Amino acid sequence: MPTPPLSGGPAGPTHLRPLLATVLDALQEGARSRPGPLPPGGPAAVTAQVHHTIGDALPEDGTGAEEALRALTTLLAHGAADPADPLCAAHLHCPPLAVATAADLAASALNPSMDSWDQAPAASALEELVTTALAAHVHPGATGLVTTGATEANQLALLLAREHHGPVQLLAGENAHHSLHRAAWLLGLPEPVTLPAPAGTLDPAALDEALTQLHQPLLVAATAGTTDAGLIDPLAQIADLCDLHGARLHIDAAYGGPLLFSDRHRPLVDGLDRAHTVALDLHKLGWQPVAAGLLAVRDPDESEALAHRADYLNADDDTEAGLPDLLGRSLRTTRRPDILKVAVTLRALGRTGIGTLVDQVCATAAEFAALIDAHPHFELHAAPTISTVLFRPRHSDDTAVAHIRRQLLTEGHAVLGRARLDGRLWLKATLLNPYTQPADLAGLLKLVEGHTPR
Repeated sequence: MPTPPLSGGPAGPTHLRPLLATVLDALQEGARSRPGPLPPGGPAAVTAQVHHTIGDALPEDGTGAEEALRALTTLLAHGAADPADPLCAAHLHCPPLAVATAADLAASALNPSMDSWDQAPAASALEELVTTALAAHVHPGATGLVTTGATEANQLALLLAREHHGPVQLLAGENAHHSLHRAAWLLGLPEPVTLPAPAGTLDPAALDEALTQLHQPLLVAATAGTTDAGLIDPLAQIADLCDLHGARLHIDAAYGGPLLFSDRHRPLVDGLDRAHTVALDLHKLGWQPVAAGLLAVRDPDESEALAHRADYLNADDDTEAGLPDLLGRSLRTTRRPDILKVAVTLRALGRTGIGTLVDQVCATAAEFAALIDAHPHFELHAAPTISTVLFRPRHSDDTAVAHIRRQLLTEGHAVLGRARLDGRLWLKATLLNPYTQPADLAGLLKLVEGHTPR
C-alpha cells in the first residue's frame, strides 16, 4: 500500500478535497437513514450495529481511506444523537454552527500543538488575543485560559484560589455542578460545605450564616445557569456577601455566561463581573463543536501559579529571547487550537449575531413553556430563566415520568433529559437549536402525551 497522503503543506487541501466529499456524502446518508433524533432500539441495538459494521477493529490489512471513511462516518451519523434535530433536547449539547465546524476542520488539518510557540506561532497569538477579548467581556482587564469545559475551568478556579490563599474552604449550593466537589477532592481541599438551594438557587441567608461561622480562607461557588433547570443564583447578592465576609467568589457560568452577548438578557447575569474567576462554555450557548471552554481570571497575575518549566518547551533563555511561554496557559501540555473556531465565529457573527441566537433560543423556550402551561394534560415547573423547560404529564408519578423518557429514547423518537426538583421528577427540554419551530414543540408534546399511561 502506498504511503497515505498528509493533510498539511501545499498539497494538503488537494488530498483532503475528495475525502471531504466522501465524508459529507456519508454524513448525509447516515442522517437520512436515521428515522428520528437518535437510532431506535436502545444500547443493545446500537452496539450490535457497530460490531456488525466494524467487524475486526484492528484488521491485518486496511480497506483504504474512502471505504473506511464512508463506512464509519455513515455508521456514526446513523447512530448519533443529533443535536441539530429539534427533538434532541436533553442536555446542554448544542448543534454547532457550520462555520465553526469548518474552522475546526482547518485546525485539525494544520494540527498546531499549543504547548510551545514553535509548534503554533499564529495559533498562540490568536489564542492570547481572543481569550483576552472574551475575558474582558466578563470583567475589564481580566485574562482568559482555554479549557475543555466547565469541569476543567472549575478545577482551575479552585487551584488558583488554593495557590493564592492556601487550603480554601469551598462553599457551594446543592444546585452546583458536581465537578466542583470533584475538584476539591482532586486538589486535597476540605470537604465542601453544601448550602441549601430551596428554590433551585443558592440561599443567600444560609450563605451569610455559613460565612459568619467559618474563619479559614473561604471560596464561594455560585452558578449562572444550573444544569437541571437553567436557574441563576442571585449573583449580585452573593457578591455583596463575599465582599462583606472577605470571601473569594467563583461563578460557574458555563451555561449562562453567553447571555452577556445579548442586550436583552445580559441583566440576568448582573454581578458576573464581581467574581474572581468565571467559567464560560461556548459549546453550550455558543454553538461551537466540543470543546470550547474558558476560565476568565479577574487578576491576570494569579494565572502565574500555572507557570511551569520544561527545557524542551520553554527554556529560560528562549523565553528571555522573546519566545512566548505557552505552558502557563493550561494544565494540559499537548492541546488543540480550539480558539480558532471561536475566533472565526466571533468574526463571522459579531457580538450582536451571537446575541441574536441567544435571544432566539430563549424565546423558543418561553414559547414552549406557554404551550405546556396552556395544555390540560401537562404541568409546567416554572417559566424558563434561560432556555431550559421542565414539565411532566399531570397525574403521573415519578416512575411513569422516567419510563416515558426511556421509551422515547429506545424508540428513537425524542431525546429528553430528566431533573429532580421540589421532590419530583421532571422531563427536561434544553432548547439550544435556533431553528426549532412551533410545530416541532407541539409535536414533542404530542409524542410525550402519546406515551403517557392513562
